[in-house]
Amino acid sequence: MPQRRSSDKPPVPEARNSRRPRGEARRLLLDAARDLFARRDYRATTTREIAEAAGVSEYLLFRHFGSKAGLFREALVVPFTSFLDEFRTTWQSVDPDTTDEEELSRQFVGRLYDVLVEHRGLLLTLVAADGLSDEDIEAAGIADIRRAISVLGQISAEGMQLRGMRSNQPDLPAHSTVAMIVGMVALRSTFFGAQPPSREAIVDELVQAVLHGFLHRPG
Repeated sequence: MPQRRSSDKPPVPEARNSRRPRGEARRLLLDAARDLFARRDYRATTTREIAEAAGVSEYLLFRHFGSKAGLFREALVVPFTSFLDEFRTTWQSVDPDTTDEEELSRQFVGRLYDVLVEHRGLLLTLVAADGLSDEDIEAAGIADIRRAISVLGQISAEGMQLRGMRSNQPDLPAHSTVAMIVGMVALRSTFFGAQPPSREAIVDELVQAVLHGFLHRPG
């Protein structure tokens, strides 16, 4: 007998034999999804496993999020794209004559680092995105991440213009910065084992690298 795909909606709603506080099931599902996606990528995680880990029925998962893709988008993609949208708004209000460049960089690097640490499942899925269909990429919101990062490329180009710098690829510094932060989060345990440097030390090193390069920082 063929098994039902995890993306198919379950036919029978959850029995109402207990009542949770309003929003509790949604929160449990988001927490369970973030935990499972942090250990396995999008394709390897099923809605049944997420529902079981949350202690609710699959019916409630589909009721709240519509699909696995909808849950993934809300649990992992929205926090990332929301942060980049907020930074774009901050950038648009920047006064080049009065803004502390290092403080602005620290805000961006530190917040992006925190978002990625909290939502590490996003990294696993991005790494495995080449194996996803175009339909899955669009449904899960991975295309939204690509569009959000392209906005950083525009910010990078504008920043280079303010500095009087020219480049044939003005978006490359922004992409390199994101890649560096992503790499630090994804490989943190590989680099440092069970005793990594403090969050503050890692963010400071990343900020210095962004502003001055590894070998050309001021004395």
